[in-house]
Amino acid sequence: MPANHIQDRAAGALMGAFIGDALGLGPHWYYQLDALHQDYGDWIDGYTDPKPGRYHPGCKAGQLSQAGFILALTVRSLVECGAYDRNDFCRRMDEELFPLLDGTPVCGPGGYTSQSIREVWRRRVQQKLPWGQTGSHADTTEAIERTLAIAIRYAFQPAELAANITDNTLLTQSDDIVVSMTVAYGAVLALLVQGHMLDTELSEKLMALVKNGTLPFHAVTQDDLQPPRPGDPDPPRAGRFASPDALLTPSYMAAAVADPDIRIEPAWKVSLVYGMPCAIYHQLPAAYYLAARFRDDFESAVLHAINGGGQNQARAILTGTLVGAQVGMSSIPQRFLDGLDQVDTLRNLAMALAAKVGDS
Repeated sequence: MPANHIQDRAAGALMGAFIGDALGLGPHWYYQLDALHQDYGDWIDGYTDPKPGRYHPGCKAGQLSQAGFILALTVRSLVECGAYDRNDFCRRMDEELFPLLDGTPVCGPGGYTSQSIREVWRRRVQQKLPWGQTGSHADTTEAIERTLAIAIRYAFQPAELAANITDNTLLTQSDDIVVSMTVAYGAVLALLVQGHMLDTELSEKLMALVKNGTLPFHAVTQDDLQPPRPGDPDPPRAGRFASPDALLTPSYMAAAVADPDIRIEPAWKVSLVYGMPCAIYHQLPAAYYLAARFRDDFESAVLHAINGGGQNQARAILTGTLVGAQVGMSSIPQRFLDGLDQVDTLRNLAMALAAKVGDS
């Protein structure tokens, strides 16, 4: 597979995340769709300013939220170190982010700090706890929104991908289910960067990595989820995660897209089907559905993610990453790049990270 195609997909995945983040800045966290439509019209088709009294005060259309800030910080660490370096990442958080926070929600880069980052700030800055004792039970996609960069970097090294994403996630989120779903998203993204599609066969490819011990999930079934035979021993655990179910979700979502008897129209109503809140178990099915349905249409994917309301910023980050990986940076509509603040810096980061994909 030509390296330039791999790098195009890798850069597309990262730019898709930055674009999704910026698209969500204005219309973030509207849980009443009537209010969303009153403020932004029936269809949001680009970057928007936050409205007075809403989230991200003082920010302007096309800018990144704090999720984008932390993602960029993570990418710089990966690029400058050449690999995932926990100590370097933690130093950057200590020196570049935490001095800008005060432990309250409405503060810091992007004008808002998430629950898990606020908790890390309290444990690290106020309580002086060491890294490793900083994770909380927040059930959001916050870790995915930065570790997606690790998944891109280690797209051809699934064992290292899983170990590094696990390590980084535990710095801010300690719930095993959240960690397993975060690692699963990274494994999905890696296959898309390699050139696979988010389709009904993707989960089978992920399960093959479980069966050979590469991905750290436990499974007792045979191929195609057939039951174990009498006398089959309990397989040794490949790792810390009790179940591979998080790896099965993407292909179930792709099957829903392919089934003519299942229609979500318009597609933004996927947020009503799987839920508008922040929790990871609402966000991932919606992102996988949109990324399977619009796998060759970046614009439709991210705009339907945004127009679904609720935690649409995370939905757009996750969806933009998955579709960006499938279409490549070369197929992202230019208007999304033109309106993105500091686009040259972000594009250079994307290309620098893409150049590291596959490095041992």
